Amino acid sequence: LPIKKKPRTFYSAEQLEELEKMFQEDHYPDNEKRREIAAVVGVTPQRILVWFQNRRAKWRKLQKLSIKGNRKYPASS
Repeated sequence: LPIKKKPRTFYSAEQLEELEKMFQEDHYPDNEKRREIAAVVGVTPQRILVWFQNRRAKWRKLQKLSIKGNRKYPASS
């Protein structure tokens, strides 16, 4: 049987703003915190879990790129 994927969740600018604000405070919200965020944003805690997983991946990628960028142009001594 084919696995049914959940439909993509689209977030409004206000929801994203709230999620980003929460991400700045804590990259790894616990179960209770995810439920609170879900209530504020208006989606399920499972969607919050996935959003944070994706946001952490994006954050790590940006960290990696910024480190690479710094190595490319070393400060002249």
